[in-house]
Amino acid sequence: MKAFFKEFKEFAVKGNMMDMAIGIIIGASFNKVIDVLVKKVFMPPLSLMTDGIKFQDKKIILRNAVLDETEKVTTAEVAIEYGALFEALLDFMIIGITVFVVVKAMNRLKNKSQDPKDKTVKTPKDIQLLTDLNELMAEQNKILKSKVKD
Repeated sequence: MKAFFKEFKEFAVKGNMMDMAIGIIIGASFNKVIDVLVKKVFMPPLSLMTDGIKFQDKKIILRNAVLDETEKVTTAEVAIEYGALFEALLDFMIIGITVFVVVKAMNRLKNKSQDPKDKTVKTPKDIQLLTDLNELMAEQNKILKSKVKD
């Protein structure tokens, strides 16, 4: 049991748990942004274009509901609710496109920060160190080649 807690402590201290927590929190927040984007930004114009049709209400009724004389449902309606599927697919497409755009922008920023020749963004120390080592090795190879030719 002591080994388990020691291993958990190492896991938590090394940052893996914090990285996961941060990723989950950002993912939940991103989900809220996407939900608002779909429901409040994209769906209203789409609804206007389709003359106010609510896609979620679209369905193919296989069997109508049966009501008794007091208007109480005795047999439930059976229907294929294709509108909900359409809305879920639209959500999926919008989420996919949004995630693609965000990842593309993040990769562009990441690539820009990892380019040691681009001075507009600070290069991380590890990348700068590797670049410096690479330049020193190239210079050393040039010196060694010139000595071999002499």
